[in-house]
Amino acid sequence: MIDTNEPASLGRREAVRELLRERGEGLIVTGLGSSTYDVFAAGDHEANMYLWGAMGGAALVGLGLALAQPRRPVLVITGDGEQLMGLGGLATIAARRPGNLTLVVLDNGQFGETGGQRSHTGLGVDLRRIAAAAGFSSTAELRTQVEIADYRPELARLTGGPRYVSVKIAPGNPARALPARDGVYLKNRFRARLGFQVN
Repeated sequence: MIDTNEPASLGRREAVRELLRERGEGLIVTGLGSSTYDVFAAGDHEANMYLWGAMGGAALVGLGLALAQPRRPVLVITGDGEQLMGLGGLATIAARRPGNLTLVVLDNGQFGETGGQRSHTGLGVDLRRIAAAAGFSSTAELRTQVEIADYRPELARLTGGPRYVSVKIAPGNPARALPARDGVYLKNRFRARLGFQVN
């Protein structure tokens, strides 16, 4: 049994690389800041939608995508600070119940984009329990590479969602890995990947 009061030691980049290993046809939406850098560092992909300025909106973009693409697994990867800005989105996701959606929150208990101040999760707020209370079909808390590897097959499922996953990561600020910032370019390559005509 893991002591959940013990500080997390899992590195964010290692955690994300393990999450995205064998990603298959998964569509990935990233939250503002560090989660975008982490996903890009794990390997750029045409099916990655990097959100540069949608603070609090990653989970809801993922919801829309999951509803529009029910035959593809959709994975949202964001941070605790970003998700705290969009708590109401958890209720909306739970109400719509997309079976193919998994929301992963990289939780280090800090606001990484503004200097590392302690976030609400660092002060005891449990986003996993909030998601469960809202009505997510399943929730999990992962703290090790082995736990992530064991959980990874769930990310490919098209039924049984929405799933909420809290990945407890150590504080830290790895060097930024910056994908393209051109929103039109990112949108067009994502749409092309989905088979839509791009003008």
